[in-house]
Amino acid sequence: MAMMGEEKSGAVSGGGVPELTILMPCLNEAETLASCIGKARGFLARTGIVGEVLVADNGSTDGSAAMAASLGARVVSVAARGYGSAVRGGIAAAKGRYIIMGDADDSYDFSRLDPFVEKLRQGCDLVMGNRFAGGIAPGAMPLLHRYLGNPVLSGIGRLFFHCPIGDFHCGLRGFSREAIEALDLATTGMEFASEMVVKACLQGLSVAEVPVTLAPDGRGRPPHLRSWRDGWRHLRFLLLFSPRWLFFYPGFLLMTLGLASMLWLAPGPRTLGGLTLDVNTLVYCGAAIVCGYQGVIFSLFTKVFTIDAGLLPDDPKVVRAVRIFSVEFGIIVGALLLLAGLGGSLYAVGYWGSAAFGDLDPVRSLRIVIPAATALVAGLQTVFSSFFLGVLGLGTKK
Repeated sequence: MAMMGEEKSGAVSGGGVPELTILMPCLNEAETLASCIGKARGFLARTGIVGEVLVADNGSTDGSAAMAASLGARVVSVAARGYGSAVRGGIAAAKGRYIIMGDADDSYDFSRLDPFVEKLRQGCDLVMGNRFAGGIAPGAMPLLHRYLGNPVLSGIGRLFFHCPIGDFHCGLRGFSREAIEALDLATTGMEFASEMVVKACLQGLSVAEVPVTLAPDGRGRPPHLRSWRDGWRHLRFLLLFSPRWLFFYPGFLLMTLGLASMLWLAPGPRTLGGLTLDVNTLVYCGAAIVCGYQGVIFSLFTKVFTIDAGLLPDDPKVVRAVRIFSVEFGIIVGALLLLAGLGGSLYAVGYWGSAAFGDLDPVRSLRIVIPAATALVAGLQTVFSSFFLGVLGLGTKK
């Protein structure tokens, strides 16, 4: 594998083929690595589980890799930088049927992994730790993360993907190596934590949670995590993997409000809360319809592409929509909209002719022109979009 380099062997506790790999991504963790490895090896010895401790070193310069090897861990060097890259390299190198991964900063107790192993042996594909259920020691998590970042991002994840997970970003989690490798995880940064949970839920894997405790980081330097940068990367990932919330819902709402407002204003000016709304507002109604309609179309494009690329699972609703919204159907609908827009435009020209093609009342003329122009734009969008959807379907695997 291109991302993996030099590997240093370590003993397998109990001998034989390991059932469990305890994986620790590492970047300059010399201050805390010995404690983590000692707890992990102690857990294996206490439970009699045949397992290994694997350190995925991501370019440490403080002797972490040599220290880990000297303490009995197996070390694999991962050249590609980033948390996600380190974990993916560790998963690829792991020998165990199950993997329990955790940060090497001594904030998680590797001597108490029994609940993870129990759930994995029961058939769970992914077992997440929940720090909010198990307890967060004073000073272990910044207030911004505890009361804003984690709750908001985890809530968005549950809303978008119906994941039964209360702590999306817990660094201590266990999983079936075979099941997780099949997800084809790809992100390289901290958003890897969200990718694993989202794809597991989308693919229908068995997901469970167990309480874990979080202790203060044992290192004497700032953590690798950057709150706003990594928070945005998590949020961006959640949005990109949910075309409905990114494109469809906002687009449909914008289009519906724009259309309803246009129909309300079409007969004449309206008064609302002491404000008189007229053709100026009608212009924004048309813009809302066009932009919202584009968002709805984008959601369909994105769904088709991501399903075909294997990024999202099949969606029966999308299959039905694609069958209905064929190139021919799109041309017909687009043509009807174009005819409506053309009819409105001809009516506007007729109104202009009644004034001997001279000066017009702009308020009255715009009340005709704006809906007509909106229909023309929407018609062209529909025709072009139907052809583009046909192009997307040329090379599909479905």
